Amino acid sequence: MIAPPYLDQVTFDANGLVPAIAQDDKTARILMVAWMNRDALVETVQSGRAVYYSRSRQTLWRKGEESGHFQTVSEVRLDCDGDVVLLMVNQHADIACHTGRNSCFFRVLSHGEWQTVDPVIRDPQEIYGHE
Repeated sequence: MIAPPYLDQVTFDANGLVPAIAQDDKTARILMVAWMNRDALVETVQSGRAVYYSRSRQTLWRKGEESGHFQTVSEVRLDCDGDVVLLMVNQHADIACHTGRNSCFFRVLSHGEWQTVDPVIRDPQEIYGHE
């Protein structure tokens, strides 16, 4: 299979990965940061759904395959250095984080301490049966 030409513009690290930021296409809130390899990026572009690379499992991670909280991709952007991908997404079920929250960025540094500021929308135990 011939690689799509757009892959030549992406600077993957020594492990063949590039950071990928998922941003809500309606609110502009950053939902999560993950990693993509070439296959994940190609499948994302072809399918219109976010696919990442799980470093812990060493395999493609199709966002929502377990939880049902998938991301429909409306736009794919590349930063000026070619080493970060930005996905503009529609986050289905409003939960992007494995903790059951809308965003993985649910803590704010306040007076030298991390404060949790976003509520759990759905208990991870209900979503995954563990956590």
